Amino acid sequence: MTAGHSGCDAPASQLMPVDDALARLLAEAALPVETEEVDISDALGRVLAEDQTSVVDVPPRDNSAMDGYALRVADLAGSRRLNVSQRIPAGTMPQPLEPGTAARIFTGSEIPLGADAVVMQENATAGEAGGQQWVEIAEAPPVGNNIRQQGQDIRTGQVVIPAGMRLQAHHLGVLASVGVARVRVCRRLKVAVLATGDELVIPGNPLQPGQIYNSNLFTIRGLLQALGCEVVDAAIVEDTLEGTKVALRQASEQADCIITSGGVSVGEEDHVKAAIEAQGELRLWKLAIKPGKPMAFGYVNGKPLLGLPGNPAAVLVTFNILARPFLLRSMGADSVVPNSFSVEVGFSRSKAIGRQEYLRVQLKDGRAVSGSSQSSGVLSSSVMAAGYLVVPPGRVFREGDQLRFIPFSEVMN
Repeated sequence: MTAGHSGCDAPASQLMPVDDALARLLAEAALPVETEEVDISDALGRVLAEDQTSVVDVPPRDNSAMDGYALRVADLAGSRRLNVSQRIPAGTMPQPLEPGTAARIFTGSEIPLGADAVVMQENATAGEAGGQQWVEIAEAPPVGNNIRQQGQDIRTGQVVIPAGMRLQAHHLGVLASVGVARVRVCRRLKVAVLATGDELVIPGNPLQPGQIYNSNLFTIRGLLQALGCEVVDAAIVEDTLEGTKVALRQASEQADCIITSGGVSVGEEDHVKAAIEAQGELRLWKLAIKPGKPMAFGYVNGKPLLGLPGNPAAVLVTFNILARPFLLRSMGADSVVPNSFSVEVGFSRSKAIGRQEYLRVQLKDGRAVSGSSQSSGVLSSSVMAAGYLVVPPGRVFREGDQLRFIPFSEVMN
């Protein structure tokens, strides 16, 4: 079911805290054993299966950090005017620097043998006399000035990116900078997605009385694709125990992991919990989280199943906070918990609840503000939101207090 009664009305003291549930999920996540080699151009979002070690120094030679003039500082002791003996564009091999001269040099160009400093062109005056170019230096620089040393960035033999890192664009740039063309990564995780509910209709079809469009399949599919998972099935399951059991069994045969939405509460039409227990085991159920209390975790025919609630906003929260770290760990990633920081709250809450709450909030002038409904059935409040304001169990707060904030940018890709 996508909406309906919340069910699962256990008091907060009987619900598992979010941190405990996350620890349990991460402990259950099985690390991948299958790997494959891919071009770095196809490696975005993939998890490295082995350390990447550099076979070169970066930069490979001492080079100039500025457009200017390479010289030997000691040569300025007699005169600040030096003849220019060579021009060194980037990508060319310089000649050794003639004693008592300077070399015209450009950013990234290799430092000639014998030079020990670069003077930026703004601090020099260039001229020509009798066909000979010269440069006059306003002030003698220190040795090493504006020179990027060989290996300053990366040394040969250095691990540049460790195994378990989920590759982003800057990681690919680092790999390219040391000449790596292909990397070994963990195989993509195959995930089956099932939404329960006879009232659900796929967009593009007309709605009949009592029906609603299915948003959860598309939310979950999009989040999985952003993670780099392979969605092997995405279907609506009829609201019967037998139909749910068949769908879960088929999904377990096709995928590494199953994600359901709806059917994990206690209503007469909620069959996912019973179907899990009939074909496997239930490990987690009833969490101290709002929205998303009925979330479940278990196994069907040995395959892990994450049972998300049916309400759309609860799907988003429980996926981001609990399912996503589990999936990342199952993909081989070491870092799975989103970064967060404290923000000043721009509104007050006088009533405490016993569950950890994740409010969809906007940031305005650095303050968290909430101008939209926080109902678990209202997904549209996430459109203008910047992330989650985390309210610990039993916490009230006033305008100006500090609370933890998780940006959507940390959990949506």
